[in-house]
Amino acid sequence: MPLPSFTFGPSGQIVFGRGRAAEAPGLVAAMARRVVLVHGRDSARAGWLHEGLVACGVAVTALGCPGEPTLPLLEDALETARAFAPDAVVAIGGGAAIDLGKALAALIPQETAPLDHLEVVGRGLPLGRAPLPCIALPTTAGTGAEVTKNAVVGVPEHRRKVSLRDARMVPRLAIVDPALTDGLPRAPTLASGLDALTQVIEPYLSARANPFTDALCRAAIPLALPALARLMEAEDADARDAMAFVSLCGGLALAHAGLGVVHGLAGPIGGLADAPHGAVCGALLPHALEALDAAAAPGSELARRLAEVRPDLAPALGVSPEETPRALAAFSARHGLPGLAALGVDPADHETLAEMAETSSSMKASAIAFDAPALVAVLRAAA
Repeated sequence: MPLPSFTFGPSGQIVFGRGRAAEAPGLVAAMARRVVLVHGRDSARAGWLHEGLVACGVAVTALGCPGEPTLPLLEDALETARAFAPDAVVAIGGGAAIDLGKALAALIPQETAPLDHLEVVGRGLPLGRAPLPCIALPTTAGTGAEVTKNAVVGVPEHRRKVSLRDARMVPRLAIVDPALTDGLPRAPTLASGLDALTQVIEPYLSARANPFTDALCRAAIPLALPALARLMEAEDADARDAMAFVSLCGGLALAHAGLGVVHGLAGPIGGLADAPHGAVCGALLPHALEALDAAAAPGSELARRLAEVRPDLAPALGVSPEETPRALAAFSARHGLPGLAALGVDPADHETLAEMAETSSSMKASAIAFDAPALVAVLRAAA
């Protein structure tokens, strides 16, 4: 079979390993003398980094990201950041904080408004100037935002979540230290872990899959569920390490192969319901797999790939490969993952969500072009 044509170009340095976060202050100081430090809701979790940067002679102004970034939050943060005139942006936290950091790094040098560059609801214009360097330290294992070229921003006026996207937005340095995820509570561990699993499955099933992304996904898919199952029972450093690796692989894979129906639906859902992105993905994944399985033509490339994924999931679930989608849904529910209705998704919005998903950027990579009725069926099954 001939190999497909593809482009693969991660542009940032990745530092991976338990304990490697200790290197962050020195590495940042070698790149910049004035930084904006973006952190999550709890500023104390970033205190060690703030103190380390100051000790290295770096001037710091800190900005909090209390939830998933919205356009008003981004505009306010941008005003503060520009007044400080930083050389770089450092983001430590979950995917929301890292997305805000990436968006700030991209927009601080621009003379245009953020909406000029947002997809779908804005003008989608390319950045006129190169972003500032961004350094990312994830404290959850889910989104892989530390190695992707976009930032997701909610636009309340349009009830949408959309992307700011540019190949130069990949963080210059990603420090992935699994120890930063140690002790994460059970619910966000489950939600982010299911997001990480989704993000190594969808690129593997994508119409844009290529040999490099396949290698990342094939290495990561079998690790995810066993590690996540261990973390549902007790804290486990080896499982945290595995999930950090899965998340990193997912970020690299999705940046080059795209995603699919789960994220195609999750984006619009995030604009209409105040629900954690990872939990939404976890609720959708089993039912999206069933829909893909039903739609895949016998003997097709998609059918072959689905047949490879199911045996990777089955052992941790204790079922046959054919039973994996329903067993995965049961696993998630058993460990406390709510369905879409409990996450705030109104069934009356299903048709609207399906229509929005049809045109979402994530859906463009799906191996199956699902129509609105098929997407409504997935939403109903995940409710």
